[in-house]
Amino acid sequence: MLKLPNDGPATGRLLSDVLTGDGPAAIVHAIARAQAPLMERLAAGRLHGDPTEIVGVNDSGDRQKALDVGAHHHMIAVLRKAGVRQVLSEEAEAVIPLNPDGAWDVAMDPIDGSGSIGIGAPLGMLFSILPAAPQGFLRTGEAVVAAGYASFGHSMDFGWSLGDGTHIAGWDAEAGEFRMVRENVTLKPAASTIAYNASNERHWDAGLQAWVADLRAGKDGPLGKNYNMRWLAAAVGELHRILLNGGAFLYPADRRPGYENGRLRLVYEAMPIAFLVEQAGGLASDGAQPIRYRKPLAVHDMTPLIFGAKDEVETILGYLAGPSKG
Repeated sequence: MLKLPNDGPATGRLLSDVLTGDGPAAIVHAIARAQAPLMERLAAGRLHGDPTEIVGVNDSGDRQKALDVGAHHHMIAVLRKAGVRQVLSEEAEAVIPLNPDGAWDVAMDPIDGSGSIGIGAPLGMLFSILPAAPQGFLRTGEAVVAAGYASFGHSMDFGWSLGDGTHIAGWDAEAGEFRMVRENVTLKPAASTIAYNASNERHWDAGLQAWVADLRAGKDGPLGKNYNMRWLAAAVGELHRILLNGGAFLYPADRRPGYENGRLRLVYEAMPIAFLVEQAGGLASDGAQPIRYRKPLAVHDMTPLIFGAKDEVETILGYLAGPSKG
C-alpha cells in the first residue's frame, strides 16, 4: 500500500467491537460484513464479465443490471443466515419470506445508483430494519428502528444508526474489517452545497422554480449567499457526502408522466435516508410532511424527497408552500 508522509497504523475501533449483541445490531453487522464481496466485484469491472449487462426489469420499470441482481441474491443469503423474517428489495416484485419465526424485517436497495455501474462514480446500498409485524412494510417510517448504507467510491464506507445517532466506519483492508471513522455525526443547520438534477427544473412547480432563481442569484439575491451545486446521480452517494460535508438534496415531484409522485422509493430509499439524516440533526421531507410520517400504500411506492441541513431544507419547503412564503 502507498504510504503517505503522515501515515501510521490504522486507528479507530473495529466495527465488531461496536456492533455487539443480538437484534438489529447483529443484522447491521451482518450487512456490513457482506459489503466486501460487493466492493471487490465492482472494482473488478469487466475483467470477469460485464456487471452492466441488462438482465431484466424491476417492478418500477428500471432496467436491472447484472450487478443489481447479483447483489440482491448475495444480500438475501446474508439476511437469511442472520435470521431476518422477510425482505423487501428493489429487485424483487414481492416481499421475500426467509425465516417465519424471525423478529425483524429488512427493506433494501441492494445497489443504489446502478446507472453509474462501470464508470467509477459513487454508488452503494441502502437498508432499514423494522420489527416483525402483520402489516409488513406498509407502515410509516416511525416503525424503523435501524437503518444504514454502504458507499462504494475511492473508499468503502458504511454508515448506520440504531436510533442512537448516526455513525460512519471505513473499510480497513489490512484488518479485513470496518473501523470507526465518525461517531455521532451532526449536520450543521446551514449549508452552501445543493444536489439536484438541473435538467428537470423546467418541470418543477412555480415555488421551486422561484427558489432556483433565488439560489442562482447568490449573495446578491434574497438568500444572501453563494451556493455550489453537486449531482452524483445516486442518492446514497449524496447522503454520504452530506453527512460528511453538509448540504441538501432534492428530487421533487414534477409534471412529467411517471414523476408526479416523485421517483425515489419510499420504503427502501427515502425511509432509511430520513432515519439517518434525522439522527444526525437534519430534516427529510416529501415536500409536504416528514418522510417518517408517510405510510406506503404499496411496497414499491415512490415519493419526492428533500433531505439534509435543517435550515436549507426548511428554506426549500418554504418556497414549495408558495413563492410569496419563500
